[in-house]
Amino acid sequence: MTAADAARDPLLPGRLLTVERDALIPLLRSRPDADFALPTAACPGWSVRDVLAHCSAALIRVVESRFEPGVFSPESNDRDIAERAEWENARVVDELERGMTEAGEVIAGRADGLLDPIALGEWVHAGDVRDTLGEPGAYTGAGLPHALSLLARVTGERGHLRLQADLDDVDEPLQLGAPSGTRTPARFIGDAATLVRLYTGRSADGVPYELTGAEVKELNLYG
Repeated sequence: MTAADAARDPLLPGRLLTVERDALIPLLRSRPDADFALPTAACPGWSVRDVLAHCSAALIRVVESRFEPGVFSPESNDRDIAERAEWENARVVDELERGMTEAGEVIAGRADGLLDPIALGEWVHAGDVRDTLGEPGAYTGAGLPHALSLLARVTGERGHLRLQADLDDVDEPLQLGAPSGTRTPARFIGDAATLVRLYTGRSADGVPYELTGAEVKELNLYG
């Protein structure tokens, strides 16, 4: 994948959300209520239910265009979760399904692309949930090609350091970040799930990979 592939495709976030919806929602509906109370390693202090409530609230804000000052701050996220504290788990899942179904069209309509990273964040949080539940496919699955394309564009727009990722499970090298005339591009060798973990601040302990020309902390989109 080259830098040209990182140009904005307004339908990409919606495709990612739809693919993830079709995989995640049936999984969640098949799990017992006890699983929703499990603590997540990726989001300290949040249970599976808290992560899902955050995700559903964020998408409904997009659907309903509710962006008051401070939205998506830690304080705002905590309030969204608290507002759903008395909901049944099934209601949280229903709201999440609605958000993943309807938000893509709204995101596509924003010509500035500012809402696009929300879709990537939702997909990553779905990986957090799978990881906690011991399900296969955390940070991979059918949505991976869409997520990698979105990751390439977001890192480029944010001016992250240039990095070539040679992925064990993807045919073409992935170019991330923005070109720099003063720094040699970094290089990653490993699998795609590990690359996603590094760029989103998730632990990659015990997973073999090579990273040259950069420190792990420089990759984190949320750091």
